[in-house]
Amino acid sequence: MSIQKKTGILLLNLGTPLSPATADVRKYLREFLCDPRVIDIPWLKRQLLVNCIIAPLRAPKSAKQYREIWTKEGSPLLIHSLNLKEKLQKKMGDNFVVELGMRYQQPPISEALNKLLKTEGLGQIIIVPLYPQYSASATSSSVEKAIEILKKQDVIPPFTFTGPFYDNPLFIEAFAKIWKKKYNLEEYDYFLFSYHGLPERHIHTASIERNMQCTLGSCCDNLSGQNYFCYRAACFHTTRLFADALQLKKGTYSASFQSRLGKDPWIKPYTDSTIIEKAKSGIKKMLVFSPAFVADCLETIFEVRVEYAKLFKEHGGETLHLAESLNDNDEWVNALEKIILGN
Repeated sequence: MSIQKKTGILLLNLGTPLSPATADVRKYLREFLCDPRVIDIPWLKRQLLVNCIIAPLRAPKSAKQYREIWTKEGSPLLIHSLNLKEKLQKKMGDNFVVELGMRYQQPPISEALNKLLKTEGLGQIIIVPLYPQYSASATSSSVEKAIEILKKQDVIPPFTFTGPFYDNPLFIEAFAKIWKKKYNLEEYDYFLFSYHGLPERHIHTASIERNMQCTLGSCCDNLSGQNYFCYRAACFHTTRLFADALQLKKGTYSASFQSRLGKDPWIKPYTDSTIIEKAKSGIKKMLVFSPAFVADCLETIFEVRVEYAKLFKEHGGETLHLAESLNDNDEWVNALEKIILGN
């Protein structure tokens, strides 16, 4: 007699403070920025930098920003992620058990994995990092944490990881359908694809491990098997795929990188500089896409919708809109199920 086995699905995302209170934001920043994959400097220097400088100084400002986006239900990122989990569970049925784990704060990866491991009849686990493009600071950190927890178990069920999905037609189609329904693209003069930034050294380190030397230049303009995991190259390729899907004209779109932290050089072009440049050049209406995020969060709702919209107007632009993310949209639920199952 065959035994009916269940498949556990572990969705991974970055995390969010428990509340917009300064103390909770400070706690979140300390956990996040003390991760050696996020700030990759020696341990003592990292502890001093984060605990004595960044967290104390940044927490009050970040808390104020979180209060601007917080809803009655809580953090938008967490609410969208929980809704996605529930919808995916309903979609996939009783032979699957879907849990959500945040790399930082609640619900922790350890709690989500423990729930899956206690599932009666669990046969395997599929771990799904919800980061379209690969990066060491997000993807590897989350995967590493999951493995760290699993390797402490007496019984480790078979497990696999889904990889980057930035070039998956299902991902592109889901986003494109949402955007086409929501926005009249003909109303805009320019389209900016803004991705979360990374320090340049992260790209260099990853390229050396892949036996290549990224110059952060034209080598990122074309995707190959060699630079498939290069974050910058992946973002540029994502942009090309979306431009084709949305039928955008050449010269009306570009890619850029936001959310810089510290004085070290980050990958270019910078989103704020691009916005200023386009506003000064006569662009009046801009639509900003954020395809590095599958759920709206502080970086999209506040940084783009509020800060960049203000910056755009200050330099001659009229309207800058944020295109909504996938969140828990049914198009994304359907696409994610197929991505997980390899369809």
